[in-house]
Amino acid sequence: MAECLFCKIVNGELSSDIVYDDETVIAFKDINPQAPHHILIIPKKHIASVSEVSAEDEPLLGHLCGVAARLAEKIGVAEAGYRLVVNSGPHGGQAVAHLHVHLLAGRQLTWPPG
Repeated sequence: MAECLFCKIVNGELSSDIVYDDETVIAFKDINPQAPHHILIIPKKHIASVSEVSAEDEPLLGHLCGVAARLAEKIGVAEAGYRLVVNSGPHGGQAVAHLHVHLLAGRQLTWPPG
């Protein structure tokens, strides 16, 4: 998607603070962090939202969660805890139309989130 902000990061057209990269997933620090650690984990394949996930994409979603767990371990928050968030659509708070998982950590997170 030519106009997708996250696709531009995947394609190297926009710089970001990348903390993980493999053949199907990339993760980078959020430019507007909502916690001391705020990482976005995205598939390299453009999927607009979780509502557009196909059966063939389901293993990719598992990989996104596995990457999140490894990143939480790497940044030292796995034991204390962290939150994974997936927003879907405008009313769900999704600001970029490219599926992404927020990893939030580094402080006590409250509930309900908002």
